[in-house]
Amino acid sequence: MVLVMIRTAILFVVLLVIMRLMGKRQIGEMQPFELVITLLIAELACIPMADASIPLLYGVISVVTIYVLHEIVTLLDLKVKPLKALISGKPSLVVNKNGIDDYQLKRNNLDVSDLIESLRSAGYFSLDCIDYALYESNGTFSALPKENYEAMQTSLPLVVIDNGTYDEKNLALTGLPRSFFDNVLRQENIKSVKKVLVLTADGEGKLYLQAKGKKFKVLHVRYPDGATW
Repeated sequence: MVLVMIRTAILFVVLLVIMRLMGKRQIGEMQPFELVITLLIAELACIPMADASIPLLYGVISVVTIYVLHEIVTLLDLKVKPLKALISGKPSLVVNKNGIDDYQLKRNNLDVSDLIESLRSAGYFSLDCIDYALYESNGTFSALPKENYEAMQTSLPLVVIDNGTYDEKNLALTGLPRSFFDNVLRQENIKSVKKVLVLTADGEGKLYLQAKGKKFKVLHVRYPDGATW
């Protein structure tokens, strides 16, 4: 028991020193290769910590080796620009002046709901209130809002159509029939809901509509019977 405690304490000190040497980035800000290295270090440290039959030196050498590899990859990432995109990836512009870039979303295994969730976390509730949005190579989200974006967010939008499919839960929350939105699509010469990338509706009659491969439109409509939410 005492031996295990001593081995654990030694590995703890070694890991603490190694992690301090690796830099001050927080887990959420790590590049992909840094996260992989961190996971490897944790796994390598657990083996000699849990199995007293494995020489402690093996664990220490493995952790130090991973640290050396980290420094080599970091140096390549900083000094060799062509390798930077390969090692760390590059930012993905998912919203531009034309609206949502569905191709960039798919490249990052994301969908419109993920994007809207990221926007809400950043304090932006309407898709039309931002000019640009991107995911950084380390996974963090950034957005450039329009100058008067706060005035454009007077009611919470609901996603009514997401990638060609009605969201039945949100449709029910609006209190509006599907036929109302079908009529909106027909008026915009969109023959099928399958051709819609996203349609959001807020409580004041503002619709954000973007057909697949097209530029978005902001529509202002009157809901039947003056419905609001």
